[in-house]
Amino acid sequence: MNLKTKMKIYLLLLPFLAAACGQGGQQAAVQTDEPVNVMTFNVRYDNPEDSLNNWNYRKDRVAKAIRFYDADIVGTQEVLHNQLVDLQQRLPEYESIGVGREDGKEAGEYSALWYRKDRFTAKDNGWFWLSETPEVAGSKGWDGACERIATWAILQDKLTGKECFVLNTHLDHVGVAARREGVKLVLDKVQELGGDLPVIVTGDFNAEPESDVIKQVTDTADPEHLTDARTVADLVYGPDWSFHDFGSIPYEHRSRIDYIFVKNGLEVLKYGILAETEGNAYLSDHTPVLVSVK
Repeated sequence: MNLKTKMKIYLLLLPFLAAACGQGGQQAAVQTDEPVNVMTFNVRYDNPEDSLNNWNYRKDRVAKAIRFYDADIVGTQEVLHNQLVDLQQRLPEYESIGVGREDGKEAGEYSALWYRKDRFTAKDNGWFWLSETPEVAGSKGWDGACERIATWAILQDKLTGKECFVLNTHLDHVGVAARREGVKLVLDKVQELGGDLPVIVTGDFNAEPESDVIKQVTDTADPEHLTDARTVADLVYGPDWSFHDFGSIPYEHRSRIDYIFVKNGLEVLKYGILAETEGNAYLSDHTPVLVSVK
């Protein structure tokens, strides 16, 4: 084939090649705009007294639920060390961040953060205690019944190169001052560590939406405030409660105490409370909450 013939063929194919390149560029753009699925999930600590609701019967379902819902980032609460290991074994595609709240090592519950290793890189991470001495491992704050910890990370999206700040925590279930002061500390730390980055905060706040605690978090008069993802989602799915105590609480008395908050320009596309069961078997005494953001 001579050069002249080759040139004619090339010119004939040129429009098709350009179209193919254009489609490839569009696909790349779609990929870079891919939403991020964020879950908060109190998995219930491994309590031998839970009988058939014990962790041993739930751990496989919990891991499958996280995977089924394509969670890119997961904030978990009440995770004991053996549960952390169980989930690490079942979710090898995720990296976990966190320490036990009692000693800063492996003792007590973790408020562990998880992220998909194929989607994110952790640029920085750490934890602090919800107390007057947040850097002191195992410190108990104010009138709290338990040690409480927050785990945070700055994650970089491998698709876009963009970074976001994520924090996960679990407020005290007894201490009124511990919840109030703990929220103040969390908001201050989000501002200090996250700055102007898009912010995601997950956790069990042990407080209902109408409570002073959640009003404190979402008070628009406070420049550090966060937004409850449910209130701004384009689509809301599921019930308006997240704690059911393995189904023992009547529907009319169940409460929403698990939250995902956002800040700094994140759009909430979808919000769901995943109140599913497998037969009469529950994932936990709490439901996972899932949002899709971009």
